[in-house]
Amino acid sequence: MPAGTPSVPPARPRRAGRSRAVAVAALLPALALAACATPAAPGPEAPPADAPAARAATPDPYPLTLENCGVEVTVEAPPQRVVTIKSSATEMLLALGLADRIVGIGFPDGPVPDAWAEEAADLPVLSDRVPSAEVVLGVEPDLVYAGWESNLTADGAGDRATLAELGVATYVSPSACRDPAHQPDTLTFEHVWAEIAEVAAIMGVPDAAADLVAEQRAALADLRPDERGLTALWYSSGTDIPYVGAGIGAPQMILDAVGLTNIAGGVADTWTSFSWEQVAADDPDVIVLVDATWNSAAKKRELLATSPATANLTAVREERYLVVPFPATEAGVRNVPAALDLAAQLAALDL
Repeated sequence: MPAGTPSVPPARPRRAGRSRAVAVAALLPALALAACATPAAPGPEAPPADAPAARAATPDPYPLTLENCGVEVTVEAPPQRVVTIKSSATEMLLALGLADRIVGIGFPDGPVPDAWAEEAADLPVLSDRVPSAEVVLGVEPDLVYAGWESNLTADGAGDRATLAELGVATYVSPSACRDPAHQPDTLTFEHVWAEIAEVAAIMGVPDAAADLVAEQRAALADLRPDERGLTALWYSSGTDIPYVGAGIGAPQMILDAVGLTNIAGGVADTWTSFSWEQVAADDPDVIVLVDATWNSAAKKRELLATSPATANLTAVREERYLVVPFPATEAGVRNVPAALDLAAQLAALDL
């Protein structure tokens, strides 16, 4: 990720009540103790079975109570000060027109699309990776929205239970819950759209979700999958051992929409370690290169072309590459645009 000193915006006035600063000071020791007992899990995470439906406690509909990754979350009112962690969370709020409610972002995976660049330009970056609990609490959020459940630990942005004690609600992208009991057989666009609707319900903007989902449904309905029976490798990272999109996550969902057969689709996981020997045996027709700031598509092309294990692959010799930005590879508002873009790239290849 790009180097730089995280910037923390000044706290804004809050409604009357007990000083959160006092509560933060009192609970920081608890966060430190919990850090020793609760290590962070690596991402990416596996998706839940279904995005849970919010249960309105009153017709208002607040307070709003929902279950998220097995944790009961109650939101007393539409959150006005949100910390987002991971691009998928940040871009969800941008797509819903809620940039003005973001008081800090952490772990940005890459630049946002041009359509949101102006709104995102002044968003304060708390950390290039997962911000600490102290930094998160310093901007006084009423909600922390995380792309991975492992972001919300005591040695990360804060333990969910401890943050709740401080009056800070937490929400994790349902596709990234750690508990296997929450994993669907295969992530679908319906799961993605359910998250859009749920986040909008939490934020009090259900109409924005309805419009966005309708737009995405229409766009996806117009996508005609390639019918040539082509195979693909979704190459995310790794050199000696490639880390690839497997059979139940966002990469599989997008490849299915485009009409490509994933050579790692038989692995029941979102992402998996693969082997170059197996890639060579499968000799995929095309290779999808994930373009990340820490491992660019250009570097992957160079590696594939110069490594004896991959230089003779048909896709490498004939440069049959499709490129997808990393933020579009995790479940979120960029999945449908990514599918459309990959379909256009595939159609332009000389096969």
